Amino acid sequence: MLVSHDWISEYVDLTGITPEMIAEELNRTGIEVEVIYTRDNGVTHVVVGHVLSVEKHPEADKLNITQVDVGSSEPLQIVCGAPNVAVGQLVPVAIKGATLPGGIKIKDTKLRGVASRGMICSAKELGVPDKFLMEHQKQGIMVLGTDAEIGQDIKEYLGMNDQVVELELTPNRSDCLSMMGVAYELSAIFNRELRLPEKKEVIVSTKDTLIEITTDLEEDCPFYAVQVVKGIQVGPSPQWLQNRLISAGIRPINNVVDVTNYVMIETGQPLHAFDLQTIPTGEIIVRRSRAGETVVTLDGVTRALDDETLLITDGEQILGLAGVMGGESSEVRPHTTTVLLESAYFDPTLIRRASRKLGLRSEASNRFEKGIDPERILPALDRAVQLLQEVAGAQVGSGVIVERSGEIEEVTVSLRHDRLMKVLGTSISEEQVAEIFHRLGFVSHFDVEKKAHHVQVPTRRPDIQLEVDLIEEVARIYGYNRIPTTLPWGQQQPGSLTDSQRLRRKLRHLLIDLGLSEVLTYSLTSSKRGTEVGTLTPSTGFVRLAMPMSSEHAVLRTTLLPELIQAAAYNVKHGNEDLAIFEMGRVYVTKEKKLTELPEERTELAFLLTGDFRLARWNRQAMHGGDFYVAKGIVQAIFERIGVSTVEIQAASHYEGFHPGRTAELVHNGEVIGVLGQMHPQLAKQHDLKDTVMVQLDLERLQQAIQADIRYQAIPRFPAVTRDLALVVDKNVEAGVLEAGIHEVAGELLESVRLFDVFIGSQVGEGKMSIAYSLVYRAADRTLTDAEVTATHSKVVEHLQTTLGAVLRS
Repeated sequence: MLVSHDWISEYVDLTGITPEMIAEELNRTGIEVEVIYTRDNGVTHVVVGHVLSVEKHPEADKLNITQVDVGSSEPLQIVCGAPNVAVGQLVPVAIKGATLPGGIKIKDTKLRGVASRGMICSAKELGVPDKFLMEHQKQGIMVLGTDAEIGQDIKEYLGMNDQVVELELTPNRSDCLSMMGVAYELSAIFNRELRLPEKKEVIVSTKDTLIEITTDLEEDCPFYAVQVVKGIQVGPSPQWLQNRLISAGIRPINNVVDVTNYVMIETGQPLHAFDLQTIPTGEIIVRRSRAGETVVTLDGVTRALDDETLLITDGEQILGLAGVMGGESSEVRPHTTTVLLESAYFDPTLIRRASRKLGLRSEASNRFEKGIDPERILPALDRAVQLLQEVAGAQVGSGVIVERSGEIEEVTVSLRHDRLMKVLGTSISEEQVAEIFHRLGFVSHFDVEKKAHHVQVPTRRPDIQLEVDLIEEVARIYGYNRIPTTLPWGQQQPGSLTDSQRLRRKLRHLLIDLGLSEVLTYSLTSSKRGTEVGTLTPSTGFVRLAMPMSSEHAVLRTTLLPELIQAAAYNVKHGNEDLAIFEMGRVYVTKEKKLTELPEERTELAFLLTGDFRLARWNRQAMHGGDFYVAKGIVQAIFERIGVSTVEIQAASHYEGFHPGRTAELVHNGEVIGVLGQMHPQLAKQHDLKDTVMVQLDLERLQQAIQADIRYQAIPRFPAVTRDLALVVDKNVEAGVLEAGIHEVAGELLESVRLFDVFIGSQVGEGKMSIAYSLVYRAADRTLTDAEVTATHSKVVEHLQTTLGAVLRS
């Protein structure tokens, strides 16, 4: 928003207040000022001159000798080469000693032997940008209006002394997209009198013209008003009006269009003028477009429409894009004598969508899409009619014709005074707060019993809805710099990790210490890739994205392993064949085929080993990473580190993507908390991987399995006795069953059992397996005798022989 200092000074008494002071205060109160600039580009000693005579130069066909009255004692003789110079014109004249933009200095000279005592200037030579000039003003000298006074400083006439403050507004401060809105702000900040233009009664001076208005959908356009203006003489606007539009960054076009733009900048309410002769039906229909329709807008571009663009039509033709830009067919032209002025409220969402889809932004759409003040719709229309009477000789051809639905609701917000002081951290009296609201133009009263201010918020401030909004307004106007600086105080609790955070941190550190590398993969995968590996938590289907970027990232993952496999395959293809990688992240499962509720999010840990887990050195052999028992050892290290015991490892063959004979479930208290196994050979071949093992653990179930109480015991004072036990059993007997039997019989004297050898071969018989354990016996209160250990050990052997058919190997 560009704010002219001369213009805004009409609405607020800014005596003694410079643009720099305005910028400083606006920045302090929350409205950012981008820059302050002046329209004067370095023009001095240029005055208004009156061309008295024009004669051809005797020595040059393209030069003219003119006599120009500049208000001095005698006319100046000036040689001019502009083809449009003519007797009677009022023109800008640079006299001796003048300077022009670019450092050009004017002095007396001779052109082809004829003395020239100055220069008649073009608009470009005065530094007026081309974007503010009409086509005829870009050629030749600048011809001024009849309201120019001979000898007048051109900077005063063209408004070049004006300074412009450019505001960088946030979307919530749409009220400052008008001079009146900025005037309210400055009046409150500087506590100066507000002097808005007075409304003048408009009298219909000709026969009333009837216009019928129809709105298809009330929510699209709840308020639409028009008025007919006749007897217009279309032409250039007076210079004061042009100056103000140029200061606001708008190119003057003609007096009718300029008035609508002027009122829009002044009030914030966009207006549009239709040539009434192009509306033979006398009807205005506001409706949405139909797919396939087109319209030629004022910029001469043919635009294709969808079924969501709001249009202004007459029932037969499209007159314009509502709130965005008018149509070429109803454009105000030089021969136009009667116009239909429109002032309305359009749905901001529809205007914003249309503007974006069409790639067409205008000053009007910028205001409509943020929401305009409904209280200014009719006053803006009255103001435009009044100005057209002044600058275009217009007559009012009808009363105001309105089509509206609903009423404007009053917004009242309450502010607790003690809450205000607590938030600001300072003491402000009730009277001071009431005075600030008065300065802002808010109607308020103070409830003594409830100690609260009840504030009726004007419709021009839609950003104020809550108590905190009023607190901000008070703080802005009171002055942030007046609020004392204090340190925050309160009882602060020491920060700590949650149980789940602590678990993840332990696991991350452990796995990294063991030599694994953490990876992060996408939560999105493809439906094909997502079914390569079975999940811990059954899901009836995937959670699919409505608009995926690609089919490779179309669904939310139900397990971490597919993306880990992709990461491994990528590394192997690039020559990194020894991998030990892990990831902790969310998976998303649902029991619904058609999603009606949010999916369940579970946190899982997964890791994958392939190639060599530990490289060979001169003093050790390599450890193969794709080995089931290496992965099992890592899992057991995890359980020991976080305090999980009594986990059973049970054979499993139903997991997709796992080897059916080399896969096991990890079960705690009857609940599966993870799966451990070798990748299925077909899946490994598909991804060009060698022997690979995979593990996935449900961290939420794992969290529940952690023993909350940690028990410590003293270092044993008495020695232990170790006995080895080598048995031959059926090879289908599980080692866990054997260990359970040993613990069951040995009782409290057994301290630990360690499996140290497994052998299958012809030496032990067909279908048999040799398995050897090391048993450690110890008593906490005495030294065990050999007889006690032998007796207990014999009971263990006897039990295993009886229950499992074990044979003691000699």
